[in-house]
Amino acid sequence: MVWENQTFNSDFILLGIFDRSPTHTFLFFLVLGIFSVAFVGNSAMVLLIYLDTQLHTPMYFLLSQLSLMDLMLICTTVPKMAFSYLSGKKSISLAGCGTQIFFYVSLLGAECFLLAVMAYDRYVAICHPLRYTVLMNQKLCVFMTVASWTLGSLDGIIVLAAVLSFSYCRSLEIHHFFCDVAALLPLSCTDTSAFERLLFVCCVVMLMFPVSVITLSYSRVLRTVIHMGSGESRRKAFSTCSAHLCVVGLYYGAAMFMYMRPASKRAPDQDKTVSAFYAILTPMLNPLIYSLRNKEVFRALQKVLKKRKLI
Repeated sequence: MVWENQTFNSDFILLGIFDRSPTHTFLFFLVLGIFSVAFVGNSAMVLLIYLDTQLHTPMYFLLSQLSLMDLMLICTTVPKMAFSYLSGKKSISLAGCGTQIFFYVSLLGAECFLLAVMAYDRYVAICHPLRYTVLMNQKLCVFMTVASWTLGSLDGIIVLAAVLSFSYCRSLEIHHFFCDVAALLPLSCTDTSAFERLLFVCCVVMLMFPVSVITLSYSRVLRTVIHMGSGESRRKAFSTCSAHLCVVGLYYGAAMFMYMRPASKRAPDQDKTVSAFYAILTPMLNPLIYSLRNKEVFRALQKVLKKRKLI
């Protein structure tokens, strides 16, 4: 591995997304508020599902894994961004940058596959309720979840290995609020065209395949819901599925926009804004839309609070 002296001896500089203007200061504290809601909401989901045995079902197990991924994802980027903004120290070491890249890419990939597994779970539950325990048994659920984590981690390892193999002899200023691959590649003095093609292929697999599964699953669900006899059941199913699809659309749409465009058409400010949607906003929306509106989750929360004599 060849390293330029400048890269080896110097840290990268994260330029961030906010300056010291009043508007950006307000937006910074807004992001901290979103982070707090996401942290508390996802932590609560993981703990509630772990503590309440009535929630030990495939659907809630998948929700707990989604919350865990979102919790780790938002903690990968926001704390460092906040520290850099408040302290004025914008540097990040090569090791720190590599760590961010690995966890960020791994968690994004794992969540892409997990959302597809969750769509399949809803398809089985709504379209084949009598065969649910057969088509979505515990072993299959665990296997698909482990596969999601594994495939995401493999993608993270591949991207990290490639990024660390490049030499960086240009400006070490990263036009982003975290070490994103797309923002790091322009700093390399190595030819990255082959890696960019590999990254595009990985994105096609990790985005288009899950999107296909989700689209197929929800199209079947929609057809089943339309033919439901009960108006209340139809309304409830429509409400749940539409909320899920809104989050899925936001998440995959932003990710496709970021990583499936040619490098020549990328703008740093635009990339930072889009990244904030799925790296900061989506982890807050997931527990609110997928979980905390659920009556069983709300009942579990009340039970835990009563045990602790908080209500």
